[in-house]
Amino acid sequence: MPADKVHEYADGLCYTDLMAGYYLGASEEVLQAIADYSAWFFVWDDRHDRDVVHGRAGDWRRLRHRLHAALDAPRHHLHHPDTLVAGFADSVLRLYGFLPRTWNQRFSRHFHTVIEAYDREFRNRTQGYIPGVEEYLALRRHTFAHWIWTDLLEPGAGCELPDAVRKNPAYRRPALLSQEFAAWYNDLCSLPKEIAGDEVHNLGISLITHEGLSLEEAVDEVRRRVEKCISEFLEAERDALLFADRLDDGSVRGKELSAAVRSCVGNMRNWFSSVYWFHHESGRYMVDTWDDRSTPPYVTNETAGEK
Repeated sequence: MPADKVHEYADGLCYTDLMAGYYLGASEEVLQAIADYSAWFFVWDDRHDRDVVHGRAGDWRRLRHRLHAALDAPRHHLHHPDTLVAGFADSVLRLYGFLPRTWNQRFSRHFHTVIEAYDREFRNRTQGYIPGVEEYLALRRHTFAHWIWTDLLEPGAGCELPDAVRKNPAYRRPALLSQEFAAWYNDLCSLPKEIAGDEVHNLGISLITHEGLSLEEAVDEVRRRVEKCISEFLEAERDALLFADRLDDGSVRGKELSAAVRSCVGNMRNWFSSVYWFHHESGRYMVDTWDDRSTPPYVTNETAGEK
């Protein structure tokens, strides 16, 4: 975005407002780092989209390799000439400063997977390949970065959760449901833009292509799945809070873990309200006001990425 477009559109995109509603209770330093990282993620997503639209396979390949490298050694990429890479390195380095190295390694492992999922999406889109529903849902968990946003609950709570807690079904199920809701609601709100742009990555598009649904039926089915996420989350949330109670065994560590799980589960709930609010307030989804329903007006189509 050139300076004039930043002035006109940036505040209306509400990227940092979105994070402020996700990670309540986080310190100001943690919340700012997460908000900046989230804003970077949206910019990266737009760069990826423009590389697809313009067939810039070489540019995307270089960016993919540079992001992998910056994730492994962020300090060495702070002054990279591609500002997207430098911004990523800055965000990662800041996020790595809050919790132990084991959390950093997990975050890195999860984001390497996200980068590769974006590469898979790049290939699907350039080849015009529309994945089947189950294939799409599995890939979407990585392109939406389900486990990254769940990982970030922990610095928000000020505590790294051990595997025995984090992988327990009582914790993992509401975490997954909160992210599925967010991803599928995003698909619902993005559907007009993505149909206009001949997209291949959207739950609604997979349902239309592989299940033979009409547009109206696909919208109803995505909405049904979204609503089911809400009802199932409410049940899973109760189990998670009982799990948090059981963790408080009277020890200092038990009390700390119980409080951290309660904080994380509370913010899983906040994803629902924040995602809903964001998609109806952010200019990113107001396609009916755009001259071209497939291209956001804040994107500089000709100059995005490298030449």
